[in-house]
Amino acid sequence: MEKQKRLISRFSFVVVGLFLLGFVIGYKIIHIQFVEGDYFKLLAEKTTIQNFEIQPIRGNIYAQDGSLLATSVPRYTIHFDAATVSTSRFENHVDALSDSLSQLLGKSANFYYNTLVDAHKKQHRYRRIAKDLTYGQMTRLRTFPLFRLGGVRGGLVVERKTVREKPLGKIAERTIGYEQEQPNGSYVRVGLEGAFGDQLRGIPGLQLRQRIANGQWKPLSDSYLQEPQDGYDVQTTLDVNIQDITHHALLDALENFEADHGTAVVMETETGAIRAVANLGRTEEGKYYEKLNYAIGESHEPGSTFKLMALVAAFEDQVVDTTSVFDTQNGELTFYSKYKVRDSRKGGYGKIPITEIFERSSNTGMVQAIYDQYKSKPEQFVNRLMNMGLSEPLGLPIVGEGKPLIPHPDKKGWSGISLPWMAYGYGVLLTPMQTLTFYNAIANDGVMVKPRFIERTQDARSKMKRKSDVEIISASVCSKETIGKVKSLLKGVVEKPWGTAHNIYDPNFAIAGKTGTCQLDYNTDEIQYVASFVGYFPSDRPKYSCIVVVHRPNKEKGYFGSTVAAPVFQKIAHKLYSSIPVETKLSRERYLEITQRKMETSKGVVDAKVDVTKTQNKS
Repeated sequence: MEKQKRLISRFSFVVVGLFLLGFVIGYKIIHIQFVEGDYFKLLAEKTTIQNFEIQPIRGNIYAQDGSLLATSVPRYTIHFDAATVSTSRFENHVDALSDSLSQLLGKSANFYYNTLVDAHKKQHRYRRIAKDLTYGQMTRLRTFPLFRLGGVRGGLVVERKTVREKPLGKIAERTIGYEQEQPNGSYVRVGLEGAFGDQLRGIPGLQLRQRIANGQWKPLSDSYLQEPQDGYDVQTTLDVNIQDITHHALLDALENFEADHGTAVVMETETGAIRAVANLGRTEEGKYYEKLNYAIGESHEPGSTFKLMALVAAFEDQVVDTTSVFDTQNGELTFYSKYKVRDSRKGGYGKIPITEIFERSSNTGMVQAIYDQYKSKPEQFVNRLMNMGLSEPLGLPIVGEGKPLIPHPDKKGWSGISLPWMAYGYGVLLTPMQTLTFYNAIANDGVMVKPRFIERTQDARSKMKRKSDVEIISASVCSKETIGKVKSLLKGVVEKPWGTAHNIYDPNFAIAGKTGTCQLDYNTDEIQYVASFVGYFPSDRPKYSCIVVVHRPNKEKGYFGSTVAAPVFQKIAHKLYSSIPVETKLSRERYLEITQRKMETSKGVVDAKVDVTKTQNKS
């Protein structure tokens, strides 16, 4: 009896336990269905369906005349979802589809037939059929048998991406630049693409995609939950023709002199608009390409082109005048018994005026002039240079501007040779763009304008335009009197028989500028050189300023600024000069002669006026 009671008790316990388990399961089912159902539904959808960010079409970059410099082109990848297509429909269309794909894409019809059949046999959800199709090819493919039925019935899956193309190829490649997003969300910014990335980038859209096999995500449809908004277009100041001229003129010189690298920049004098920037570096194979943005990013000792800045300071402080005479000391000066300053001409030039010192680019003469006047007050010289804006970066939108260096007596690094070395461009650092900006200010009657790369930005949707204004850095880098003096000297460098750039003199058009030949590695036995020329043209009514800098030319072929860099400047100026309007005054007699001829031709009556300015193109 006791045994029977124990069995009944155990059985009851099991029954109660099963009842309670059933109750708990039932409760959980009801709770999941009615209470937690939405949560688990969302969780399931999240693991199988997600929103994906769709990148917008990046804005175009244009040249001044509307020529494309960089554009985003859509490219399409086509996949086949075999699981959505019925067997009968597939068999009815596969032959015709294979033939159509062969005609469009080039491979054999048999290749596409085997690909499609294999995908259908294995029920692949995402078999790639073609990639990098143009919009026209994609549109045509949508009309093919089976694919014309769409994504569900026809198994067509279309994915779009955009690629960046540069129609000019390697020309101005570094200036146009690029922008790359990093895994942490930051961007690597180079050139104009990087500088104006916020405007060019646009706003991403959203598209629903479904998770399929092998961790792949298939778009649920061709439409978007949120349409991507395309980026703004940017019109640059670059002139395609001037860029081409500048690029090839620099390239020819680099190849001829087997130089390491070089840069050339053309700036519009009045507005600061950059019309061309060429940056070419040499590869191990001896070829040249747009390697780094040397014009903006490379600070180096300018050498004799800095003599202009030194002389402007001396004129402004009235410690030197055009009639001042200095002894070039037989072409050699010595400081502290071991530091020497030498002229390129052995024996020097004797005692000559400061004007000729500048035109001949005498190192000893310039050092003598600056050192004698400022050795007891070097801070006055340096402060004057700093007041001219030479110690501050230009604040360009392009990332990576090199920092200028103007040593100061109150700062670390100043020594007894700092002042004489600065007089002829050593111990200071400037980028080519910074040097050009100062020379452009002289050409622009003292007004220093910020180099400008952008004409306007434009919203592709609303066509709203925003023009970029001229930005003045300094209303006057020096007095008008000093401007007049140094302009005359810059002309003399080219026009005077003893001028260092007389080799590029042409009586048909006037160039003003300064040569520079700076030593590199001058504390070693392997001295290298930087050859440069910077100036403007036409010298009387400057339209453009330009700088050419060539690093480490083959010394056996030439290394002076007059030999290596000045001819590049001349070649650029020659080709641009014919497009510059030149004003000429007509004499009273000549004007009356022309007017009379017009009157006779038209048989009309014309009011004659004298001293009229007529604009003509100089060829």
